Amino acid sequence: MKKIFLFILLLFSSSFFSTKADEGMWVLPLLNQQNISQMKGLGLDICAEDIYHPDSTSLKDAVVIFGRGCTGEVISPNGLILTNHHCGYSYIQQHSSVDNDLLTNGFWAKNREEELPNPGLTVTFIDKIEDVTAYVQNEIKKDTSKQELNYLSASYLNNLAEKRIGKDFLKKHPGIEVTIKPFYGGNQYYMFTQKVYSDVRMVAAPPSSIGKFGADTDNWMWPRHTGDFSIFRVYADNMGNPAPYSEKNIPLRPKKYFNLSTQGIQENDFVMLMGFPGRTNHYYTPAEVIERRDIENSIRVEVRDLRQQLMLEEMLKDPKIRIQYSGKYANSTNSYKSSKGMNKMINQQQLVTLKEKEQQQLLEWSKQNDKPEYKQAAEDIATIVNNRANLKKRMQYLNEALFIGIEFSRVPTHQSLIEKMKKSGKKIFPDSAMQIINKGYSNFRNKDYAPEVDKKIAKALLKLYAEKISPEKRPTFFKTIDKKYNGNIDRYVDELFEKSIYGNPSQYEKFKKHPSVKVLEQDGMIAFARSIRDEAKNISKALKQDEIKIANAQRTYIKGILEMNGDKPNYPDANFTIRLTYGNVSPLNPADGISCRYYTTLDGVMEKEDPDNWEFVVSPRLKELYKKKDFGNYSRTDGSMPVNFIANTHTTGGNSGSPVMNSKGELVGIGFDRNWEGITGDIQYQKTYQRTICTDIRYILFIIDKYANASHLIEELNIIR
Repeated sequence: MKKIFLFILLLFSSSFFSTKADEGMWVLPLLNQQNISQMKGLGLDICAEDIYHPDSTSLKDAVVIFGRGCTGEVISPNGLILTNHHCGYSYIQQHSSVDNDLLTNGFWAKNREEELPNPGLTVTFIDKIEDVTAYVQNEIKKDTSKQELNYLSASYLNNLAEKRIGKDFLKKHPGIEVTIKPFYGGNQYYMFTQKVYSDVRMVAAPPSSIGKFGADTDNWMWPRHTGDFSIFRVYADNMGNPAPYSEKNIPLRPKKYFNLSTQGIQENDFVMLMGFPGRTNHYYTPAEVIERRDIENSIRVEVRDLRQQLMLEEMLKDPKIRIQYSGKYANSTNSYKSSKGMNKMINQQQLVTLKEKEQQQLLEWSKQNDKPEYKQAAEDIATIVNNRANLKKRMQYLNEALFIGIEFSRVPTHQSLIEKMKKSGKKIFPDSAMQIINKGYSNFRNKDYAPEVDKKIAKALLKLYAEKISPEKRPTFFKTIDKKYNGNIDRYVDELFEKSIYGNPSQYEKFKKHPSVKVLEQDGMIAFARSIRDEAKNISKALKQDEIKIANAQRTYIKGILEMNGDKPNYPDANFTIRLTYGNVSPLNPADGISCRYYTTLDGVMEKEDPDNWEFVVSPRLKELYKKKDFGNYSRTDGSMPVNFIANTHTTGGNSGSPVMNSKGELVGIGFDRNWEGITGDIQYQKTYQRTICTDIRYILFIIDKYANASHLIEELNIIR
């Protein structure tokens, strides 16, 4: 136990690189130990216990997971949740139609009866955080399953969490979930007790001309002029507990909610963000940076560029398709532009060379201190990355071009139903099976599926895939294309849409009248989907031993980094757990001769306006308010209307929607993006380039109050003026 305790102390106090004041995604239970002195020096006016307290209410209790990949914050005593427009985008889209286009027109519920339910949307509060390193390590020692990656396995660790808290406790407390997450490559573990609410209703969303202003052109860019926010409300039963949607549910009375400050921010002001950053790779070796650039990112950019061009062509032709595919297009372009920008900056900022220097530092230290295992770990990682390159390329093309790119690759195959019927000897599906099949069909052929778009994209992506992957390495359906269609991909796809039950509704109607097992067995789209999944399994199986070896090597490599320097705080890579980052409001000088101030105003929106470009349309209502300078109490001291600002805090995907707090813990903005030059912060934080782009809370309040005339929402907030 003494050795474990000593190593944990090293985790808390060590740093491979000299951690900068603005760098880091910090674990909340360690703020007092690691960060509070530095934060006070930068301007923080409150105590660490005000930010996070293990046994009392703190700011942590007002920060939530919104959906499955964003952050939100509680802003009223009646359960209002503020998050980004792009985080709420898919739910806004689900409520939109050609006749009721909320994406274009926005949505403002005038009362609680008008608030819109969102099936599948959850809001998650973090009730408790515990260090369970010793518990997990002891359980792993007793494990006899011979699963070598259990120390990183989500299912294994979550089973340990349930075992620790007790299944009876979870049964008695609906909505409570527990999860254990690995940190530092599996050298430390925390358990999170969470309360998950599933009755979440949409309250307000500005039109896309505000919430998505600049769209793809401005995405990942500074200066920015986007009102990226939306508002939802959490409902609970009359005891405040999570409950399924019901008209009897009442607005949640939260433990904590934010005060909103309209006093504004100035250059060099202290700010902090709390949220759920998703994934970073701060401990990458040089080989892993190259792999990320040349395989994962490059293939994603290549495939999505083609797919998005075709998607946008159809969206601009037809308003219905525009609404159907708006969310799909936005999700695709976000990762596309991120990957493209990261590759550019990896080269421009010479990140491979930087990582080589850092690795050499570890190798020299390990030699001086007789620690050959760390040198061996670095060599193992490089060897494995090199050996698995071809398999990684195959998997990335399969995933991007076929599984993500082609929607009908995800049709239900109902393989277990087919096998069950074959074993029974029955040839016609019973009603119970048809209920499952009908549900699967409806889920696939939903209101947001346009077969003509999927067909067009499929033809293009299958041709691209065939160009990149040699015949013997392709999924088996390509043999059908070669033999039955003489290699003609267009004919193959056309026939799928003509004859498959998923491609042609009339074929499905015929099947329902005579639900033969043989029809599903021989269906072309099902065969296509099954072939892709089989290929993915084959590649995954071939990669498995390399994945085990590289995970073990990474764990050792990180342990070496943590041992090397024991005098400064260190933060673990992001893993979608609650973290704090802090720094200062700061301008940006991204390149020679280019200097950008730290804020933008509504003047810039008007300067960018282009009525012929959907990305830069400005609504007449906003122009009217601008012309009259009718900004209420939300303008800057010079009379201009603030829109966005930047800070040198350390964020990544998952931080979208994070509350931006001033030195008093008051809400001054909401984080929504990063700048193009700082996109490599996922691998290496660089203060010169890294900025978080935030929507100023004053702009949000101006839009709610003056643009939407939603004074009932303003009255619900506690605004510090």
